[in-house]
Amino acid sequence: MSDRQTIEILLVDDHKMIRDAIKYYFQDDDFYHISGEAGNGRDACAMLGKKQFDLVITDINMPDMDGLDLMEKLKEEHPNQKVLVLSMLNDAIHINKMISLGASGYILKNASKEELVEAIQQIVSGEQYYSEEVYKAIVDSIAGRKPKQRLTVENTLSQREREVLKLIVNEQSNQEIADQLFISVRTVEAHKRNLLDKTGSKNIVGLVMYAVERNLI
Repeated sequence: MSDRQTIEILLVDDHKMIRDAIKYYFQDDDFYHISGEAGNGRDACAMLGKKQFDLVITDINMPDMDGLDLMEKLKEEHPNQKVLVLSMLNDAIHINKMISLGASGYILKNASKEELVEAIQQIVSGEQYYSEEVYKAIVDSIAGRKPKQRLTVENTLSQREREVLKLIVNEQSNQEIADQLFISVRTVEAHKRNLLDKTGSKNIVGLVMYAVERNLI
C-alpha cells in the first residue's frame, strides 16, 4: 500500500456524538477518511452494497442490527472486508465471538488516538490488532480466569462530577465550566482528573464516549 493512499473508512455506531468524536480525530488528516457513517448494521450493509471501504469500524451494541449480526452478514456477503471493533465491551464472550466471525482487530472506546491509528494501520496492512485489555481478556478466558471488567464496572460519580461531565460533553472550556458552576479552574481540572481515573478514559473524547454509552447526558 502506498504511504500516500487514503484509507476509506465506514464508521458504524448508533451514537452520533461518538461518530463525531472519531471524525474529529481525523479532521485534519488526509490519510484517514471517514467516507461513510451508519447508525446500525442494517444501514452499514446497505452502504457496503454501494461502495467499497478499506476498513469498517463498528460498535457491537446497536439497534435494528447489532455488531454481531453485522459480522455474520459480512462473513456471508463481504468475506474479505477488514473490520475493527471499537466497543466498551471487554468481556471474552463478545471478543471471541467477533474475532471468530472475522474481525481483524478489537479495541476499547477508551483508546487513545495513537492506538486507534495503530490499529487501523495494522489491519489495513493485513495484520491483526488487539488492545492490551482485549488481549488480557482473551488470555484470561483461555486460562479460565474471570477477566477484570475495567470498563463495564460502574464507578459512582458525584453530582458535581456529573455536572462537570455534562459541560465537558457540551464542549465547554475549563473557564466556562468554572464560571457556570461557581468554582475555580483548578477545581475543574481536579474534577477532570477524577473523571478520567474513575471512567478509565485516556482523554476528553473517551469521557464523551463514556457519558454517551451510559446515558449520563
